[in-house]
Amino acid sequence: MGVAIILGASAITAGSIAFWSPRAGVDQIASANTAAALASTPPSSPKAPLRVDVDSRVMGTVVKFSAYTTERLDEQGVRGAITHAVDELRRIDQAMSSWREDSDVSQLNVRAGQRVKVGADTFRVIEKSLWAGEISSGAFDITFASMGEMWRFRGAGIQPKERPDPKEVKRRRRLVDYRAIEIDRSTQEVRVPKGRRIGLGGIAKGYAVDRASDVLRREGLRDFMVQAGGDLYAAGSKPGGEPWSVAIQDPRGPANTSFATLELRDCGLSTAGDYERYYVADGKRYHHIIDPRTGYPATASRSVTLWADSAFLSDALDDIAFILGPQEGLAIVESTQNAGAILVDANNRVWVSERLKGKVRILRDPTP
Repeated sequence: MGVAIILGASAITAGSIAFWSPRAGVDQIASANTAAALASTPPSSPKAPLRVDVDSRVMGTVVKFSAYTTERLDEQGVRGAITHAVDELRRIDQAMSSWREDSDVSQLNVRAGQRVKVGADTFRVIEKSLWAGEISSGAFDITFASMGEMWRFRGAGIQPKERPDPKEVKRRRRLVDYRAIEIDRSTQEVRVPKGRRIGLGGIAKGYAVDRASDVLRREGLRDFMVQAGGDLYAAGSKPGGEPWSVAIQDPRGPANTSFATLELRDCGLSTAGDYERYYVADGKRYHHIIDPRTGYPATASRSVTLWADSAFLSDALDDIAFILGPQEGLAIVESTQNAGAILVDANNRVWVSERLKGKVRILRDPTP
């Protein structure tokens, strides 16, 4: 969370996301002899690509689309393609939301202890979640939902009336274990153990962003960006071949300030940070990224920006890197093909994985 998308000049801020509009360009043709120009009119130049921006609220967040027209798709065509992409996001949300009684996830939780057939999308996300749990030794665990609403974070600096009882945290923590989930690839069935729950909030948005991007490609778009909360996918480039660029949020700086930039082309990006939903009590920061192994907020990092060849993969890895920290977390990122990370650890040191060295530009040290 907290990614600033840089597209040119003139900033428009939405929450922690800052969007910039490109500078307008006007092609001018000067002629010293109007009559001669009219007598010999050159072939008309193709129209410069027009940028189309659309915001839509879905999956509990504002999803932002930026796309450029093509020779085949004008502005109306681009907007139509984005409408179809939003429909795809709503379809994914209907299957994976923990807040909808008819979703696959809700049915798995209500029927815990039974084998439940789920849709192909839900099965794929659960399967990837178990992979993430395995490579991280449980640092990523979708059965964390079994702890319920013990931790409540409403925004930056908003402190609840009371913190969870340590004894209750310890008791419920025993329910968390991704290895207890059973899946059957031949029947596409999943079994959540009785008395436990799952939640896909830590990975479903990345998957949904990729599916929306697939829709835009099928509709004929080449150059676009889809961003949902802290997860995005950037395809192609801006006019003239200039890559998309992101500014990485300074975790202790003022809102919409950055300490680094990163260029993107045909890749996903996800960010996990302790600076959006948190509060400070007795000199300690409590935030919404909970370590499933302890039941308490993770302490190894301040922020992680995860680059990968898909938003699905970057979303699967960002919490892992954040929770495990620079040594263990970055080792997992480096061992994963087509993935890299920029991590600010608990001591404010910046770590850049090998695949991103030379691609990320560090502007200054993050705020202490």
